[in-house]
Amino acid sequence: MGMFDRFKSGLTKTRQKISSSFRSVLPFGKKIDDQIIDQLEETMLVDDMGPGTTARLIDEVRAAYKSGQIAETQEIIPFLQQKIVSYWPESDRQLIRAPSGPTVVLVAGVNGSGKTTSVAKLCHYMTQQGQNVILAACDTYRAAAVAQLTEWSNRLGVQIVKHQQGSDPGAVAYDACEAAVSRNADLLIVDTAGRLHTQQHLMRELNKIERVVEKKIPGAPHEVLLILDSTIGQNAINQAKIFGEHVKVTGLFLAKLDGSAKGGIVIGIHDQLNIPVKFVGLGETPQDIEPFDPQTFVQALFSTQEE
Repeated sequence: MGMFDRFKSGLTKTRQKISSSFRSVLPFGKKIDDQIIDQLEETMLVDDMGPGTTARLIDEVRAAYKSGQIAETQEIIPFLQQKIVSYWPESDRQLIRAPSGPTVVLVAGVNGSGKTTSVAKLCHYMTQQGQNVILAACDTYRAAAVAQLTEWSNRLGVQIVKHQQGSDPGAVAYDACEAAVSRNADLLIVDTAGRLHTQQHLMRELNKIERVVEKKIPGAPHEVLLILDSTIGQNAINQAKIFGEHVKVTGLFLAKLDGSAKGGIVIGIHDQLNIPVKFVGLGETPQDIEPFDPQTFVQALFSTQEE
């Protein structure tokens, strides 16, 4: 299955929602007018595209209509696709790499966001790219978290550095950095405890882990990936804003995109947060991960073909 088909399959719920709502306001062959544009704006907001991005896109649609660039309703979706894709520069989506030595990716997110499964997907994806991956089990706070990650490491054939539950996560990170350097790892993925912004002690732990890896490996962490649950729509953006107050998030991993009718949130998320989406989760297995590709995503999102 190619990337387009994987995106299309994973976005089924969102696409059905968007296709239905867009068809109702954009009947084929009708002349565009201000009323249609207003209805389109309401539809885009309902489809979780976000107020900022919706306003920006509607302004562009209105300007194109006024200038005669587009005239009929069937021209609007191709126009929107082109504009949406242009919002994502290519450089944004590349995983930040260390100039030499192991690249350190710090993974954060709240419990229930799909963090552990997303870490497993990331491990699988990177090993398939030929990377020598080491996993650091720094979520020593939640019961069974270390055991779950150990199970994933065994299934995926990835080395893991771990301590007992309740251990100091900073000490785990320290040992993991030493292992990554001594074993010539390409990538060290550091899993951290799922936390909320109200759990100040856990936020302090996250900062401590950052300091530990920075001291052991210059420039680390090179990437801080925040796992967000796509099914919660606009609340995911609010969650990311709060996390951003405590740690410098460099990229987003949108989990559970296949289980959501709120996939339109992807369109608004970069515009509102200025944080690039780097990976998306499109299913429950380790293989169900794709690097985020705007062109493929937008084509799949607005696809009306059912073959």
